[in-house]
Parts: sequence; structure tokens; C-alpha cells
Amino acid sequence: MKPVRLPAAATIALPRWGIFALCLLYILPGLIGRDPWKGDDATSFGVMWTMAHGTMADWLWPHIAGLPLPEKGPLAYWIGALSIKLFGSLMGEPMAARLMTGIFFLIGAVSVWYATYLLGRRPEAQPLKLAFGGQPEPRDFGRTLADGALLIYIASLGLLLHSHETGVENLQMALIAFTFYLCVRLLDEPNIRYSLQLGLVLGLLILNRGWVVPAALVLSLSGLCAVRAQFVKIRYVIGALPLALLFPIGWMLVLRQHHPFDSSPFPAWMEWNYRQVRLPSLDSVSYFFKYAIWFAWPAWPFAVWAVFAWRRQEKALHISLPAAFLLCFTLLAFANHSSEESLLLPLLPAISILAAFGLPTMKRSAINAVDWFAVMVMTGTAGLIWLAYIALQTGWPDKLSMKLHLLAPGFESSFQPLVFLIACAATIAWFMLVYWRISRRPSVLWRAVVLSAGGVILCWLLLLSIGLPWINQRISYATLSEELQRHITTPEACVEAYVGPSQRASFAYFGQLRFAGFSDHNCQYLLLQHSRRYSFTPEIPGHYEGKEWESIWIGHRAADKDELFTLYRRKHP
Repeated sequence: MKPVRLPAAATIALPRWGIFALCLLYILPGLIGRDPWKGDDATSFGVMWTMAHGTMADWLWPHIAGLPLPEKGPLAYWIGALSIKLFGSLMGEPMAARLMTGIFFLIGAVSVWYATYLLGRRPEAQPLKLAFGGQPEPRDFGRTLADGALLIYIASLGLLLHSHETGVENLQMALIAFTFYLCVRLLDEPNIRYSLQLGLVLGLLILNRGWVVPAALVLSLSGLCAVRAQFVKIRYVIGALPLALLFPIGWMLVLRQHHPFDSSPFPAWMEWNYRQVRLPSLDSVSYFFKYAIWFAWPAWPFAVWAVFAWRRQEKALHISLPAAFLLCFTLLAFANHSSEESLLLPLLPAISILAAFGLPTMKRSAINAVDWFAVMVMTGTAGLIWLAYIALQTGWPDKLSMKLHLLAPGFESSFQPLVFLIACAATIAWFMLVYWRISRRPSVLWRAVVLSAGGVILCWLLLLSIGLPWINQRISYATLSEELQRHITTPEACVEAYVGPSQRASFAYFGQLRFAGFSDHNCQYLLLQHSRRYSFTPEIPGHYEGKEWESIWIGHRAADKDELFTLYRRKHP
């Protein structure tokens, strides 16, 4: 028996303008007005910036100003570099690169919505017919479930930071969500057209982040068809492979033809893919369960309940397809020994869709518990952000103001009326949403997650509006890059650097340093990154003659006393 019994009044959908506004409020903060962040954000921007200002060889061989990065595929870098060339002069190069990040998020969000909508319209997903009628229409039920899935997707804590960073993972998420949508289409109505579209998306996945995920998806889909005794559909899944393989083969042939920098990233790219699959270890399994609990909140409680509630219809497509995706990516996370949050990101589209089908069967007490948790945590977090803003603007409370200035030395607060009004409007809207939810107690399905999604949007908007200047001061390398540039007396001189990729990208962009490339040797300057924790004086690499170099500068970001950079100049160039 189906576990869902609903009246039509519970399936009132969100207006389309409301969905679009929520998506914009979610994605725009963090894309506008900030510097590249330390880590993958600056690293990916560095590759895109290098391509945008380079030659054909730079487009074929991903690198940051001479530092090779062959591990991930070039697709996201190509798109970001093209965006920089088209829009960099209008909105600034970092913002132009992040423009694609926003588009990738919207593709993923729309794919999650439509995939849930199609699954929610299927006959096996419909609620039981009521004795005197009044049950919802399939289209209305599908739309309401789709709204719930999108709200859960937006509310997922693990998506928040990564969806705003410049990087490969954003495009990966969008392609995986779109793959899910195509799988719904293909399994519902198998034909050559959907098979070719699936092959196209799988090929883009290979070019973006390797062949491991596409191969695992093909195996999972084939296994799902076999479990559902739909063996005819397996040939449409397998038929997508030839088109998918054309993408890496084409890239390899172009590399062989041009042979950029007298080498090729293809062997290192293949080796990186091989390292993604090993036997599961205790560390990889424990990492998954340790971080997935908060990473997939609030989706996983609803998803677990959906599996339990629909346990007698486990072969129904709206349960079996997202479960197959979740099993696929869970096993891949177990098999990968790298402790990276990017391994958990592919779980979010499928778990959000599965969680949506748990909403109609969730008990009112559980829904209220999730709501009150969201109200307390998000309101408290927003209050702390406002308190920190007041401390920076007024100096009160004294201890908090002093602590914030110690964390970001040199920060000078300034009042921005427009930003302040936007933050106030968002806070007022949050309290209105809470009042609407508590006072009216609506029966619509998506009521269970609207506060979680609204709270995440509020906190992120506050943090990246009134808190953005302080964050830029704390994590940006802009000031340090300018200081470093002043000590290089010859602008065209090359610098051999042993620094991290994000630091190299920041120094190249902000400081306009010309780093040693693939074939540059005997540079006049040498830049080393080291840690005060181990030694104030860095150890010069063994293939350099230490007596040939003299230290001319030691610096660090004002907010990081441990990370040091030392610049050397060759005594006898």
C-alpha cells in the first residue's frame, strides 16, 4: 500500500517568480565584489586567468603561470577562461570567471526541480485516492514535490560554500544533476535521442573531472535496469558510451597534434583517475560518515524516512533511481582515500530528490523539530553576524571588536548604506517568514524545509554583504602581492617559486609576477613558502646553490602569522 494520503490543499506550489528569486538570493551573494579565496577558488581562477591571457598551448595544458595542474580535466577551465575573455573588461576578471559558477548552479537547480517533477507525476508515486475525492492531480503533486526538492537542495549545508567557489566541482554538480534528469527521461521513455544526450553529458563529465564518475554511473544505471527487469533499456545506457568516449579521445588527439610545451597532461590525468579507485579503507569510510551528517543536512533525515516509508515499493523509479545514484557515489567515496569534501558533493542532487519523497510521509512532530532547529540555529547565527558587524562599526562590545581586528589586522570599517539596507531587508524578511510558518501552520508539503532554506540564504547573504570587507581583508592575498611586487626591481624578471597553487595564482594576478614557465631557467628571483612553526628561515631546495642567493624580503598576510614567504635574489645573474 502507498504510504501517502494527501488532500489537494497540501499541494499548493510555490510561484515561479518566488523560486527564481530564491535561487538568485542564494547564488548572487559571494559572486559579487570579492577577491579570489584561498584554496580551490583561487587555484581554479589562476588556471582560467592563465588560459585567458595565454596561447593555444596554455589552453591545452592546464597550469597556473607555469605550475602544471594536469589532474582534473580542462572543461571548466575552458569555460571560465572564455568568460574572462568575453566579460573580463566589463566586470573584472574574477567576477567574469565566477559568472559561470552562477550559471552552473542554476543548471543544477533546474535539473533537480524537473527531475523531481517528472518522478512525482508517475502513477506509482501518486497519493492514495481519498474516499470522497479531493486528492491532488499528478501535475500538482509533482510540482509541489519539485519545490520541496529544490528547497532541500538549497538548504544543504555542504553545497553552500562550494556552489560559490570558482572551480571544477560546480560544473561537476550541474552535470550530475542534469544526468539524473536525463536518466529519468531515458528510463521513462527509452529512445535514441535521450541516449545520445546522455552520452553527450557523460563525455562532458569525463572532460571535466575524469572518467571514474561516468563509468560508475553507467554501471549503476545498467544494474538498476537489470534489477527492475528492464533489460531492453540497458542497451540505451550502454549506447551512450561511444559518444562519451569521443571527448577524451578528441582531446588526446589534439594534444598529440600540438604537443604543448613539448609534453602532454594526458598521462598524468589518466594516473590521477586511476588513483581515485582503491579498496575502501577505515579512514575513507570514517571520513564519509563523520562529515556526511552535516554536509547533507537537512536532506538525509528526510531521505532515510523516504526509504523506510516506501520500503514496499522499493523498485519504483522515484525511489530506486535516486537510491542507485546515492549508492554509486557512496561507494566511490569509500574507494577514494583522499579526504576531500568534493567527494561528498555528487550525493546532494540525488539525496535532495529522494528526501522530497519523504516529505509527504513525515510526521508532524518530526517536521516541527526540523523547523525549530532551523529557527534557533539560523537566527542565532544571523544574530552573531549582526553583533560582529556592530562591533566592527562602533567598537562595542570591546572584547569582540578587539578580537575581530586581531583576526584581520589592518581592517578599517566603513559604513555602506546600500549594503546595510539590503542586510536589514533580508533580516526582516526572515522574521516575516518565521511568523508566517508559526502562526499559519500551512499544510503544504514544502513547509518542512522552507525555514531551513530561508535561514541558509539569510546567513549567507549577511555574511557576504555586511561581512564581506572583513572577509576579504582576512583571506585575500591582494595586499601581500602588492608588497611582494615592490621588491622585484625588474618588472620583466622571472621568478622561480615553490609556493602553493592558490598563492601562485594570487601573486600572478594581483602582483603581476612573471613566474618561471615550463622552459624558463636561471631566473633572477626565487620565492619560497614556509612555516614559522617549523623554521623562520626556509630551506633552499637542494639543486640550488645556497651561496648564490641573498634574502631580500620576508612577508606574510597580516591575518596569518604562521605562513611565511621569503624572496631571494641571485647574487650573480
